Amino acid sequence: MSETTLIRSAAAEVLSDAPGSLITLLADSGGFTTNRATLNEGVFGTPAHFHTRATEFFFVLGGALQVLAGDDLHTLETGDFLAVPPTVPHAFGPAAGSAADVLVVFTPGMDRFDYYRLLDRVARGEADPKEIAASSEQYDNHYVDSPRWRQARADAAA
Repeated sequence: MSETTLIRSAAAEVLSDAPGSLITLLADSGGFTTNRATLNEGVFGTPAHFHTRATEFFFVLGGALQVLAGDDLHTLETGDFLAVPPTVPHAFGPAAGSAADVLVVFTPGMDRFDYYRLLDRVARGEADPKEIAASSEQYDNHYVDSPRWRQARADAAA
């Protein structure tokens, strides 16, 4: 990358994909895509999914984050870092009894901000959820069924 990227907090676009879940869009370049996920206690988080081209990095800024990576469940706490390589199914949400504030980075970048905007429109009832599935190739976000993740989220909500 030959240029620096500076995003001021006041200028960052903030979206919501569900009540209590905010996505702050930070940078979306060819080299990387970066957002901040702020998840209130009790939020489900993401369904299980994988990316074919990108590694996804998680750095916990505050709270605790439950992450499925392959078949493994991890609880990440403030300062913890996890990298999930391409094709590994994963999901994340706040750990039981906690909120989570997480820096999420993808490399390479893939112009995903429009994907987050689609999630926001679906959450507000302005777009059909089927559009998410239809966009899987475009945004390299492929959802998979994970009974382990569903059970982990049910346990976290209990």
